[in-house]
Amino acid sequence: MKIAMIGTGYVGLVSGVCFSDFGHEVVCVDKDPNKIDMLERGEVPIYEPGLDALLAKNVEAGRLSFTMDLAQAIEGAEAVFIAVGTPTRRGDGHADLTYVMAAAAEIAQTAKDYVVVVTKSTVPVGTNRQVKQTIHKTNPELEFDVASNPEFLREGAAIDDFMKPDRVVVGVQNDRAAQVMEEIYRPLYLREFPIITTNLESAEMIKYAANAFLATKITFINEIAALCEKVGADVKQVSKGMGLDGRIGNKFLHAGPGYGGSCFPKDTKALARIGQEHATPMQITETVITVNEQIKRRMIDKLMDMCDGSFNGKTIAVLGVTFKPNTDDMRDAPALTIVPALVGGGAKVRTCDPQGRHEGEALLPGVHWEEDPYKAANNADLVVILTEWNEFRALDLKKLARKMAQPRMADLRNIYTNRDAKRAGFDAYESIGREGFPKP
Repeated sequence: MKIAMIGTGYVGLVSGVCFSDFGHEVVCVDKDPNKIDMLERGEVPIYEPGLDALLAKNVEAGRLSFTMDLAQAIEGAEAVFIAVGTPTRRGDGHADLTYVMAAAAEIAQTAKDYVVVVTKSTVPVGTNRQVKQTIHKTNPELEFDVASNPEFLREGAAIDDFMKPDRVVVGVQNDRAAQVMEEIYRPLYLREFPIITTNLESAEMIKYAANAFLATKITFINEIAALCEKVGADVKQVSKGMGLDGRIGNKFLHAGPGYGGSCFPKDTKALARIGQEHATPMQITETVITVNEQIKRRMIDKLMDMCDGSFNGKTIAVLGVTFKPNTDDMRDAPALTIVPALVGGGAKVRTCDPQGRHEGEALLPGVHWEEDPYKAANNADLVVILTEWNEFRALDLKKLARKMAQPRMADLRNIYTNRDAKRAGFDAYESIGREGFPKP
């Protein structure tokens, strides 16, 4: 089957490459000539483990190609996926559908034969019906159907998530569209992965409800962590005790500096806005959004306490700036709140991140970048672990402490323990939701 994928951002590129690995002929379309040039050279514009090798394999096999010509991509295609950005709209928190509707209009102007137009982008409930209206209005003669096929990819594990999904969600309006979608996902049907076929609105809602629930789970354990610090409990033990309950589960129960990334902040805001528009306030989701911002600010207060009440004149090493490990994505990362507060408070900030520098140099002005964590910590007054990259999970803590002017650590990902820090010679150690030890 021939598939056209509009958009070579994170979702579009990963999906297009993986569909080609299913055996389909996939043409990825983008208006950015620099992206297309990179992809045609075999270079991947995003960091995702394994994606470059899978891309090269399918290009070599002749199943995957890239173009700026939408007409070329759509010709002979049975399905056209819309995988363009839906950023949060300024002022009201709603998802901006400008790019989605523009893509729908271009499909209508270009397509000649029956095609299923599949929305892969995360969009508010009702968007696929708007896509259908846009296409019909632009080209009343075109025979087509629409489908909703939200993505559930975790950055850093996207290929595995696509090939071995927890579920695939497909929203359609008739059997013809359902049969096309079934053919697209045939390899997963044959391996009996769960595939849910439902109506358009349910498919759209599943995406938002799932992400809002996960964001709620993260925020809940972060609030519990704050209480643990006050009462002397250990949030890691609390999380373990909760997670062993099969009704709760242990995933997303890891305390930290707040959620970030490309999905949770955007999708919680969009869901809250959808609720407001339909006079059904999403009060839990709205509270989660508020509390998550408070958690980031609480991290700043924690770091200031470790700097004797002031960042001014202090040298602080920040290890990790991406919102999670195994990605170069910094969208809504806690670092974007915490690091500017350090710089604004007068600190000299050195940062180290295996993949974050490319985006971070523009997003975090006023910091000095180091490739080595020990260089970042040289003569520092505080080291902050902000992202749990594997490179930071096995640090030589004794060496790190010796490098520092004042050996103090704020472990905002609970990688280490009080005992680890004391043995290494740290004077102060603070984590999230666990007892630290005071500065001398």
